[in-house]
Amino acid sequence: MGEAAQRSTQQRRAFALLAVPVLLFGTAWPVNKLALAGMPPLWFAAGRVAVGTLVSFLLLAALRQLRRPRRRDLPIIATVGLLQFALFFAFTNEALAYLPAGRSIVLSNTTTLWLVPMTLVTGEAIPPLRWVGVAAGLAGIVTLANPWSLDWHAPGVAIGHAYPLLAALAWACGIIHARRHRWTLSPLQLLPWEMLLAAAVLLPTALLLDPAPRIEPSAAVLAGFLYVAVLSGPLASWAAVVVARDLPTVVSSLGFLGIPAMGLLISTTLLGEQVTWSLGGGAALILAGVALAILARAPVSSPSAATSARPPR
Repeated sequence: MGEAAQRSTQQRRAFALLAVPVLLFGTAWPVNKLALAGMPPLWFAAGRVAVGTLVSFLLLAALRQLRRPRRRDLPIIATVGLLQFALFFAFTNEALAYLPAGRSIVLSNTTTLWLVPMTLVTGEAIPPLRWVGVAAGLAGIVTLANPWSLDWHAPGVAIGHAYPLLAALAWACGIIHARRHRWTLSPLQLLPWEMLLAAAVLLPTALLLDPAPRIEPSAAVLAGFLYVAVLSGPLASWAAVVVARDLPTVVSSLGFLGIPAMGLLISTTLLGEQVTWSLGGGAALILAGVALAILARAPVSSPSAATSARPPR
């Protein structure tokens, strides 16, 4: 098979695989919301990365891709493991304890908007269209939060909105590092080691902060936990890596916008959440802002950065 034919085959496979992270990541949010009814958020995060670690090691072993990390990859393992897994999972789970799933998933997908001002520090040129996208995204966040109708002094309202935004910021910091990291192993090969580090941090933290958690192991809670830990974590992350590697960055990034859209759809049908004008309008502005920021990207981007461009769920 020639190089062009092989590339065409890889892209067709990537387009087919795009449905996997969109479906699994998108449905993970409402499933998380249901499962958290029987498990504290921090313990849920710790448990899912612990199980996800085991699954990712088994997955890499089955694919014959399991490798010991090199010394050069230790910094990126620390960044991804601590920021993109440990902090992201902890913050998003805590957010679901206060906010509806639909609102949480949209706010947590503001990573691209964080990246725009952060690139000022790295000296990258920022096209005007990207600033338009940031303005639209910020307007969407304000519309989604609907600050005029909320009692910001009520317990959990302010922190509930802050958690998903901080989660998106943590993921954005990981992307900045990934763009500049000199990779020896692939992002997929480093996945189990990053999840292992996240588990090593989250499990003792959960034990310290909540030594006697109240867990109600119902069938729904167990099913939701296994779905997130086994499917929407390692398997969907693997599919996302393949998609980001084999498709142009703009194409894959725009395709991944289906994740919050799917999350909103499932939240309204599975959880019965209402699509209010603030939720619908805010989500539309945020997604439009993210799309504008993506479309304004420089034509050449690092493949390693693309593989870390979307957060798992």
